Amino acid sequence: VQLQASGGGLVQAGGSLRLSCAPSGIICSANHMAWYRQVLGRQRELVARILIGGSTIYADSVKGRFTISRDNAKNTVYLQMNSLKPEDTAVYYCNTAPPYFKNGRDYWGQGTLVTVSS
Repeated sequence: VQLQASGGGLVQAGGSLRLSCAPSGIICSANHMAWYRQVLGRQRELVARILIGGSTIYADSVKGRFTISRDNAKNTVYLQMNSLKPEDTAVYYCNTAPPYFKNGRDYWGQGTLVTVSS
C-alpha cells in the first residue's frame, strides 16, 4: 500500500488549491476515504471524508470551503480547497477512514504541505 498526496504549495489567503491522492493497493471506491491535516506539534485532524456510497462529511472548520471528491475510474481522491485561510496551513494526508492499519499501527504515507500566507 502506498498513499501519497500531491498538489500542495504556497497560496495567498483567499486562494485555492486542489490536492490529489491516487493510492496504490487501496481501491478508493471500496473504502471510506478521507483527508487529514497536521500542524507541527499538534495532533493530526480529520478534515473531510467521502464514504463508499458517496456521502461527504466535513470538519466544521472547513465546511463550505473544502470539497472532497472521488474519481473511481482514476482511483483518485481530491480535495478542492477554496477561500483558504492562514489557519489552513498544514501538511495534508490522504488515507482511508479510519486510517489504514498496517504492521500493528496506523499507516501514513507522504503528505503534501499547504502554506497559506496572510
